[in-house]
Amino acid sequence: MSRYVGRFAPSPTGPLHAGSLVAALASWLDARAHAGAWLVRIEDVDTPRTIPGADQTILHQLASCGLYPDAPPTWQSQRTSLYQRALTQLQADGMVYPCTCSRKDITDAWAALGEQRPRNSDLIYPGTCRNAAHVKSPFAWRVRTEQPHRSTSITWTDRRLGSQSQDVETAVGDFVVQRADACFTYQLAMVVDDAEQSISHIVRGEDLADNTARQIWLQGCLNVPTQKYLHTPLVVGPNGEKLSKQNGATALDSSQPLHALNDAALVLGLSSAQGSVAEALLAWTQQWPFSKA
Repeated sequence: MSRYVGRFAPSPTGPLHAGSLVAALASWLDARAHAGAWLVRIEDVDTPRTIPGADQTILHQLASCGLYPDAPPTWQSQRTSLYQRALTQLQADGMVYPCTCSRKDITDAWAALGEQRPRNSDLIYPGTCRNAAHVKSPFAWRVRTEQPHRSTSITWTDRRLGSQSQDVETAVGDFVVQRADACFTYQLAMVVDDAEQSISHIVRGEDLADNTARQIWLQGCLNVPTQKYLHTPLVVGPNGEKLSKQNGATALDSSQPLHALNDAALVLGLSSAQGSVAEALLAWTQQWPFSKA
């Protein structure tokens, strides 16, 4: 078996909350159950949304819960040269094109065809700029999902959800890898970082499962390995939607780490633990149901 390397990659848009602790604990436990390495990567590539000091708060919260990385944390904002190199490769291979369409432009284009944007979802990009001879600055760079001799149907097996599939072209369409404000997107930065850091297993919340096909598609474009995936159950808020900073999730209480960890463990199907944080983490590592994957 190749060396296991996992990671937890929070966005510093605020402190950790109950939902994000589930993903952090699950990724840590999976790494420990496989006798592997666990890394922390601060995903601050979306600089306008980054809150100053949130990264240090997150690292402090992880430490209070006994979740220490096996190497110093990394910050995406310090890795933009890697993303630019990947974009340059995509440009040289003709796999991306410049696009000036805003979200409103996309919505209006589909509305003209009688299609409306469903709530909390994005419309498939209609390909407006795909074959444009010239576009004005500023523009974004989109991946061309319509490529000769390559199927856009992506299949993979999630270690919890089972067999998964998605046709990237029909379900998502051409997607952005660098925005018009020059920020690289989550899709590109994550794929580049996971390859560069030799990540073998990705453990994250189920809300991110829909990104998997796009990321596998990009991995193929960049000729980098595909990881094994495990998407964990979500913590929902009072409104029944995923608990998040946007719907009022409160910051994790670092003064009661065992209480917070027990809540996260129950979401993951693990039993409640007593004693110290270290004892609880050891017990959950031994209970971890995905240790054979």
